[in-house]
Amino acid sequence: MRSPRRCSRNGCPRQAVATLTYVYSDSTAVVGPLAAFAEPHTYDLCEPHARSLTAPRGWELVRHDGDFAPPPPTTDDLVALADAVREAARPPAPPPRSDERDLPGHQTGRRGHLRVIPPTH
Repeated sequence: MRSPRRCSRNGCPRQAVATLTYVYSDSTAVVGPLAAFAEPHTYDLCEPHARSLTAPRGWELVRHDGDFAPPPPTTDDLVALADAVREAARPPAPPPRSDERDLPGHQTGRRGHLRVIPPTH
């Protein structure tokens, strides 16, 4: 499963909602809504970092005026959710059958889906 895009700032665990792009030829930094795809030379930012960003000295800052909305869920997110629901709805494993645990002289240990059978002498 692909995880949602995270803020590019070091140590920030928040989900990205904006993209920062530098236009070097115009000395402009642009903070806009999250780009559809992560691109080289752009930076994904969470809302607090997108709102508090300042441009380098001598540069102009163009910032998106509206709210930054989180990106919609991807099909990967929906598939992961469906898998989690299926796993939660799966009935518990049945207890071992009586013929497996009551064999004379044979003791078996169960661990997950594997069965340990002691060697016979």
